[in-house]
Amino acid sequence: MPTQTLETLFHDTLKDVYFAELHILKALPKMIAAASAPDLKEGFALHQQETEGQVERLEQIFEMIDKPAQGKTCPAIEGILQEGAELMKTYQGSPALDAALAAAGQAVEHYEIARYGTLAAWADLLGYTEAIPLLQETLDEEMAADEALSDVATDVNRMAIAAE
Repeated sequence: MPTQTLETLFHDTLKDVYFAELHILKALPKMIAAASAPDLKEGFALHQQETEGQVERLEQIFEMIDKPAQGKTCPAIEGILQEGAELMKTYQGSPALDAALAAAGQAVEHYEIARYGTLAAWADLLGYTEAIPLLQETLDEEMAADEALSDVATDVNRMAIAAE
């Protein structure tokens, strides 16, 4: 069995997050359609645009490390997105739907924050200096999206409780 290296792990994790971003892009239109709070809809729409840019940055990094841009099945994001889909179905038409969507969105953001933070640290160790600002830009976007979702969640949670 070949020796597994940090470089191999970096590449595998890059493929993992690439898969995740592509699947998040498929889920976001459904979340936008399901949301009723304007701020939540707008936040998801903005993040959809950002995610498109994140995919492009990942493709640039694949090119930098001379690897094809390809995903690797990520059970973690599949589970998070499946849970989000179940929440949308379970709470459809409910005053708690927007609260469920905000929570599902934050679960995605927290996963992405963990991945991009790790990838940026590894890129630094591996000397992928050109990849670091690309990963940091995405990490900053993910952290901003999480903060925005926290703000929106405060409002939609209050609206859900008021509707009971």
